[in-house]
This record gives sequence, C-alpha cells and structure tokens, in this order.
Amino acid sequence: MGASVGAGNNLKKPGPLIRHMSHFDHLDLDGHGLALLLAVAEEQSVTRAALRLGLTQSAVSHGLDKLRAITGDPLFVRAGRGIVATAQADVLVQRARLLLEQLQAFASAAGFEPARFAGTVTIAANDLQRDWLLPPLLRRLRAQAPGLALRVIPSGVPTAEMLRDGHCQLLLTPRPPEAADLLQKRLFEDQYAVFYDPAQRDAPATLADYLAADHVTVVYEPRRQLDLDRVLAERGLQRRFAASVPGFAGVPAFVRGSRWLSTAPALLQHGLLRGLACCPPPLPCPPLPMYLVWHARQQRDPLNAWLRQALQAVAQGLPDDQAAGTADPAAAPAEAAVAPNAL
Repeated sequence: MGASVGAGNNLKKPGPLIRHMSHFDHLDLDGHGLALLLAVAEEQSVTRAALRLGLTQSAVSHGLDKLRAITGDPLFVRAGRGIVATAQADVLVQRARLLLEQLQAFASAAGFEPARFAGTVTIAANDLQRDWLLPPLLRRLRAQAPGLALRVIPSGVPTAEMLRDGHCQLLLTPRPPEAADLLQKRLFEDQYAVFYDPAQRDAPATLADYLAADHVTVVYEPRRQLDLDRVLAERGLQRRFAASVPGFAGVPAFVRGSRWLSTAPALLQHGLLRGLACCPPPLPCPPLPMYLVWHARQQRDPLNAWLRQALQAVAQGLPDDQAAGTADPAAAPAEAAVAPNAL
C-alpha cells in the first residue's frame, strides 16, 4: 500500500486509479470529496484529517485515490515527517473552499434551520477575541445547532484574501482589511491599560516612569507598530522593549516576577492577563474598536447572517465596565473603517 510518512501519515503512492482517468469525471465529485481534500491540505496529515472528518484513515486514503484519478495529480507528497500539497492541489484547495461555501448556500437557500445544521464554521481571531467572544458564542450556537463545530484560526494581521478565498466565514479584528468587497460591523470598543506585577513594582505614576521602564509587547508582524507607539513617536518619544511575543498569551510569563510593563487591551484583565495589576496609561491613547468582518458575497447567506447575529448578541451582552460601545446599526464597507490600531 506504500510507505507511511511519520506517525499516521499513511500517504499511499498514486495507484492504478490515477492511470485510468476515463473511469471518473467531474460528476463523480461531491461535497464529501471536497471536504476531504480541504481537511488533508489544512491538517497536513491523513490521521488528523480522518479525526476531523470522523472517518478511518483507509477511507481518507481511498478518497484521495479517487481525487487523484479525477484530477490526474498526486495532490500530496511526502515532506519530512508530514505531507504537503502539490502546486496543483493548492489551486484546487482554494476552489474547493469556494465550492463548499456555494454548496452550503445552495442547501440553505430554502431557509436555514439551525437544529438541522451539521458542519463546521470557521472564524479567524487572535487571542483577545478568541478567548473573550468565541466561548460564549459557541455555547449560544450549539444550544440551537447541536451539530455545529467551531474551528478557530489565528487572524494575525488579517488580509482580505482570508475571506475572499474562503479560509474563514467571519473575521474578528480591531483593524479590518481595506477592501471594497468586505463588510464590517463594530462590536464594541475597548481601551488600553498598563499591566504590571504588583509584587515587584508600583503602577507608573507619570509618563517619565512609564518610559523609564522596560516593556513587553505583542507583535503580529515585524516592524508593525501599535498606534500607541505612533502617538509616542509623534512626540519624539519611544518605549524600550525587553521582549516581544506573537500573542497576548505570552505576556504574563514575562511580566510576572519582573518590573516590566505591558500595555494591552483592558479586557485582558478578565482573561489572559488575570492576576496582574493594571492602571490607565499615563498619556492619552486612542480607543480600541473591535470589528466583525465578512465578505459581501455572504451578506445574504442565511448561515452567515445567523452567525453574525449571534456574535452581535454576545458582544452586546458584555458587562458595561468591561467593554464600551455596541454594534453599529448597519454594515459598512471595510474601506470606511477608522481603526488605527494594529493589535
């Protein structure tokens, strides 16, 4: 059956099926095959794809054989202990995402019934949005749609292609990508806070105290400043950094037990930065709005509309002392956003 690659990557060599393409044509494709292709590409493992799809490894391997026969391409090749998609498979994966999206819209055209839904929805978010909004969202969704599963992917510095290419159905970000084909809605507004270990130091009382300290910051993209640092730069000032980490989850380990400071969204005092003390920054800072973003083609999709309504309801249920602002009354093009921060 061919050599296996690492633990559980039973990637078979293309067998006789690929040499008999006349046995298959495009009508042999279905949503299950497209979902299988997508799962193997994203998981880069036959084992993990099988677990995700609820199939056996042999069923996934057989499905891959059928897809190879239809496309005339190996689709995946061994790379170290894993597997990677071929160039042709990369193109097909993008098309598969869009086709699955269209199939989902086709199935719900007559009306969306959450109780009958069985599938996975994907939302892109970084750790603040992920931990603050998505757990209560999932509880709310599954109360109506027990067959729903949520897949969360990191948004990093988000791009329009994440939504255009179907990598996710919704995007949560303080800085929406600027694109005419994206729509957005403001969910809430947060403020900056300065976090510190109260066992090691007092809160910075003045701007001089603040700038004299070493800082821990979050950087999603090299050389991409926070709006706070741009405000300081306009005054000819800058912070001194002891460490930069790729997400807020990495901040507490550096700040705890040190005299270092970290300036981050105040909401984190209720989540990832719980246990650290915090105070307002000793200088005026711009607010931190949070936006829900989706592609214009999904504006009237019943499933997407249901997800958006649920997210807005969760955001509106935030305690007043933890997040200010409510959802905007109407969706606006993403290029109209005024969201200068880069968290």
